[in-house]
Amino acid sequence: MKKFVIDTNILFNLEEIKDLGSNTTELLSKLNPLIESLAKKQRAEFFIPHSVYEEINSFFEEKPEELKTFFSLVTIKTPEREKIMIPGNFIYELIKDIRNRTFRALKVSEEQIRQIFELALNQENKFDSKAEKELFLAPTINKLRDRFRKAIRTNFLDSTTDVDILLLAKELDAYLTTTDEGVLTWAKRLGIKTVPAEEFKTKLLALM
Repeated sequence: MKKFVIDTNILFNLEEIKDLGSNTTELLSKLNPLIESLAKKQRAEFFIPHSVYEEINSFFEEKPEELKTFFSLVTIKTPEREKIMIPGNFIYELIKDIRNRTFRALKVSEEQIRQIFELALNQENKFDSKAEKELFLAPTINKLRDRFRKAIRTNFLDSTTDVDILLLAKELDAYLTTTDEGVLTWAKRLGIKTVPAEEFKTKLLALM
């Protein structure tokens, strides 16, 4: 029996999974019957960690019926973090990547701070108020935040939920399906089987 671990973004990143619907409710109305049918035929099991369960719930004030059905069809399971063995090379590559990202983020910050300083210095006597000065600097500060975020987070594990997904897939020897390039990148480094989001429906139909 095949096992699948489903990431939060499968339900919300609809640009990646166009053949399952134009909104989350429509997607679930098509995905749930596939999951239910495969489970009844004992051809596939579906899992999400508790952190994904909580993350999905945070998007809704009231759960639609389709979401309640989805939760009833999947197994919600926290990975046994203390028992899962992680290869030393994975840790080595992770720390190496963190170090490189930190250096890039530092360089980005230095560049933007220099620009902000020069802008402020050139305009110092032209501001009528502190608010006007802040408004003038806002585009540069926002650019710093955007560049810093990209340097730190692009193609990386940027949440404990990402780690839970990887560990659960590793523990269960399951297929991991996600639209997150960072999670996919590190899943491959851990030897985890992956299903790109755009191929998820095709993969399930092939098991019917």
